[in-house]
Amino acid sequence: MPAARTPWWTWAWPVAAWLILAVTAKSEMSGLIATGAVASLIGSVFAAVHHAEVVAHRIGEPLGTLVLAAAVTVIEVALIVFIMIGVGGKAGLARDTVFAAVMIVCNGIVGLCLLVGGMRHHEQGFQVQGASAALAVLAALTILTLVVPNVTTSAPGPVFSTPQLVFASVISLMLYGSFIFVQTVRHRDYFLPVGGGREQAHADPPSGRTALVSSALLIASLVAIVGLAEILTSIVEIAIVRVGAPKAVVGIVIAALVLLPEGTAAVRAARANRLQTSLNLALGSALASIGLTIPTVAVVAIALGQPLELGLGEKDEVWLVLTLLVGVITLGTGRTTVLQGIVHLIIFAAFLFLAVVP
Repeated sequence: MPAARTPWWTWAWPVAAWLILAVTAKSEMSGLIATGAVASLIGSVFAAVHHAEVVAHRIGEPLGTLVLAAAVTVIEVALIVFIMIGVGGKAGLARDTVFAAVMIVCNGIVGLCLLVGGMRHHEQGFQVQGASAALAVLAALTILTLVVPNVTTSAPGPVFSTPQLVFASVISLMLYGSFIFVQTVRHRDYFLPVGGGREQAHADPPSGRTALVSSALLIASLVAIVGLAEILTSIVEIAIVRVGAPKAVVGIVIAALVLLPEGTAAVRAARANRLQTSLNLALGSALASIGLTIPTVAVVAIALGQPLELGLGEKDEVWLVLTLLVGVITLGTGRTTVLQGIVHLIIFAAFLFLAVVP
């Protein structure tokens, strides 16, 4: 666990990021500034991971895992909204980003956690009830918000009409809120380590002062990440156009960026034989990505009169069905090995390859 004293790099990188933002506000982006922005962005992401872990350790499980999920959602929503407002032709950005987040979490992060944990500890256990509950809500959220728009008739194309969009937003919040209630109150034991104990010995929780400092630095890091990512997204878009990759790759890049803190923490937990924490982090972030991002983006789209395409294409629907099916099978026994990790990572690799080479 993080040390009681705040490491220098956890505040130095956010400071550097804020300096880069100040410079770019007064001058044009140069190659040197862009390089500094990328380095500061990555450093700030890992600083955010550290501070979120400090706060999470202070709060305790499973409430602590919600800290990173909330942080990821803030970054994701801010990026999507900024790009929707500032750049035209982004009606499908929210869909592409949310779907990419589901694929990255359920196949990339979960697969890597199972592989790393299995290689180090041979076999790992977790609470089946908690994983099953998360997968059930995830299946309902993804189908209702990303597939149903393709079969409705009130509006042409893969979109909801305004009343349908409002309804979809309400039920998304209800599903996510119900999951949070079950995870933190009604069936909290489903998301704790097997047997109700700790998965390994932990250091004593940080002091209130340390947690408070980390909370402030976490907020500063997240704001800096959003600012830098907004600047660098335009550069990424230009690069994607130049290499001829599909526009959906922009959503993958955004999702990968915002999920880096969550993924890093989840993999570290799996390596430390805390697979329950890994799954709480990973599946929780996927649920937050849909349950909170879709309603927020919907409100902005309605308020600003922005078009919002949510329906997936046929190829992506196949990826979604395969991901949910394999997820139910691999997480249905309460025990995992490297094989489950390899299966998920192969699916993820195929998704990335066919996204770039459709």
